[in-house]
Amino acid sequence: MRATVLDMRRNTGKILDAIARNETVILTHRGKPVARISPIANAECCRAAEHPAFGMWADRSDMADPSAYVREKRKGRFDDL
Repeated sequence: MRATVLDMRRNTGKILDAIARNETVILTHRGKPVARISPIANAECCRAAEHPAFGMWADRSDMADPSAYVREKRKGRFDDL
């Protein structure tokens, strides 16, 4: 399938449907091919939960409450005076 940059902006759903059908999409700009969008062969390998960095701070006790942790980090240095 060939699609223009304008098609990509206006008909993204149709292009994603074509990719879901294992079609390769050639993206063109002013009639010249600029990119090839192809489906991932094994989409299960790209799940975020299986990435080694996912949950790497799960055992840190100081981050039990993420909101409080971020609030503490964003606090100004003169707030304690």
